[in-house]
Amino acid sequence: MVKVYSITTCPWCEKVKKYLKSKNVEFEEHNIELSEEDRDECYKISGDLIVPVTTVDGKDDFVVSFDKAKLDALLGL
Repeated sequence: MVKVYSITTCPWCEKVKKYLKSKNVEFEEHNIELSEEDRDECYKISGDLIVPVTTVDGKDDFVVSFDKAKLDALLGL
């Protein structure tokens, strides 16, 4: 399962979500502004609250911001 930790008004978050949709990758969006649990989980993953943070299947690897090459590597594309 792909998860994208985001905030409401974030252009980089929108880029990640748009890119994932263009690759037909299903994902869950977790808005850290709306959920304390999601905010805590995002911080646990990256050690910061910078968004977007993208994870796959709960593995230790993650991508911060919109980095197409890293996203492709993480997703195996």
